[in-house]
Amino acid sequence: PSPRSCQPHGANEEALRYEIEELKQKDLALDQEIAQLLSEGYSLEELEKHISLLHEYNDIKDAGQMLLGKLAVIRGVTTKQLYPEYDLELSD
Repeated sequence: PSPRSCQPHGANEEALRYEIEELKQKDLALDQEIAQLLSEGYSLEELEKHISLLHEYNDIKDAGQMLLGKLAVIRGVTTKQLYPEYDLELSD
């Protein structure tokens, strides 16, 4: 049996009510954040494009990190030691 099935029925319902309330609060906070950005002149299309570009950037960065890791293993060094060779900052 799962841990949840061992809980009394009331406790499980209370946990679900709490989780639903947390999700409602997060939804409200996101709606407020969107309204704030819209009031600052941003459009939904612009925000969606920005998010899409951030995802693309993160995917490319992850691929670069993976390649640096493999190169570091081949050379027997740490990835940190490769950063100066490729003019990378540790914050990159």
